[in-house]
Amino acid sequence: MITLGVILLIISLVTGVMVLKTLGVLLVLVGVVLVLLGSAGRAVGGRRHYW
Repeated sequence: MITLGVILLIISLVTGVMVLKTLGVLLVLVGVVLVLLGSAGRAVGGRRHYW
């Protein structure tokens, strides 16, 4: 999610589309929250890991 968010942010900076910037920021924030919860040992979505 973090990677997709960063890609959307880069595309929005190149094209100037603000919707992509908003979606990119949201995806980065959700990704960071999931990483923090997962690193704290808390199961996210019923799973402890995603690989």
